[in-house]
Amino acid sequence: MLDTAPGPTLLGVDVIFVGTILAGIAALGVVMAIYAAVTIRDPMAKRVKALGERREELKAGIVSKGARKRASLVRRTDSTDKVRDTLSNMKVLQQSQIDTIAQKLAWAGYRNNRELAPIVIGLRLIAPIVMGLIVFSVVYLLDFFPEWGSVKRMGALTVAVGLGYKGPEIFLKNKSSKRVDLVRKGLPDALDLLVICAEAGLTVDAAFNRVAKELGRAYPELGDEFALTAIELSFLTERKMAFANLAYRVNLDSVQGVVTTMIQTERYGTPLASALRVLSAEFRNERMMRAEEKAARLPAIMTVPLIMFILPVLFIVILGPAACSISDAFATNPGGG
Repeated sequence: MLDTAPGPTLLGVDVIFVGTILAGIAALGVVMAIYAAVTIRDPMAKRVKALGERREELKAGIVSKGARKRASLVRRTDSTDKVRDTLSNMKVLQQSQIDTIAQKLAWAGYRNNRELAPIVIGLRLIAPIVMGLIVFSVVYLLDFFPEWGSVKRMGALTVAVGLGYKGPEIFLKNKSSKRVDLVRKGLPDALDLLVICAEAGLTVDAAFNRVAKELGRAYPELGDEFALTAIELSFLTERKMAFANLAYRVNLDSVQGVVTTMIQTERYGTPLASALRVLSAEFRNERMMRAEEKAARLPAIMTVPLIMFILPVLFIVILGPAACSISDAFATNPGGG
């Protein structure tokens, strides 16, 4: 017969089992890191392609004549039309919903936000049903967890339905927040370069294009936005629309301030370099204050990991040998004589 003796335990936990799980997680992380390093791609390739498509759309919008040809420039596919028609027939698709979801998609970096908005709305309707059916089948029909009571079963079903409904919105919110942080980091440097370009005599669209090329590698998200703004400045009939589109795509107050400054400069003819220099200094001070705030919060944040992870390990390292010696002494002399 096989030896089924339990392994060593620490605080009631099987050490070998936990070590095996941690080793498996570490091995999976190493494999994923190697895969990511081997299959690395140029981050600018996809952005350059998207910018080229936008440039061709604007060119076609200038050359084409007639409302029907201009309407054909909107990026739509058969799948989008089918989803839109289905939701319209179900009386669940409203223009306000499309505008809200399109705004969130634009903040997350999706250029074809109007095309994807009906798909996201349809996903919010289908995902709760699908996830609810899966959890209902696992918990109630297949009875994978027979020890669960009715409260736990109903709670699992409710959580699954809630995640299915809020999942797309949470995903877009997380992606938008990460993108905003990346844009915020590179904005002061971009404004400094814009000041240099403006003092050198470049036009606004040429300055935006130059800054996009210089910052494309360090801050690809910000370079992408500036390149798209430069394209729209060159092709749109009103330059104010290009700046308004930049403010629409980035959910950041600093970008709103830059856009307002650019619009006022275009309207009243105020010096662009001096206004951008003041904004750049203000954004740098804001970034320094934000870093000091994070540094001030660090001791309080480190308290919980220190108590939960560092101190128990320290106690085990210090008291472990003494505990083992005492245990061996009692094992060799159980009578105490």
